[in-house]
Amino acid sequence: MRSLKSLSRLLREFWAFARERKVWWLIPIVLTLLIIGVLVATVSSISPFIYSLF
Repeated sequence: MRSLKSLSRLLREFWAFARERKVWWLIPIVLTLLIIGVLVATVSSISPFIYSLF
């Protein structure tokens, strides 16, 4: 629960930073990195089950 609160706080601070400094180009880069991170975490947790199929 604590990590979820800190993540939401981090995202709010990042949004405020992007809005204040007008660095809108940074938002797609961060979102892309977050999506890649989630995909890597998901695939690495599923990979042991894929190996057992073959």
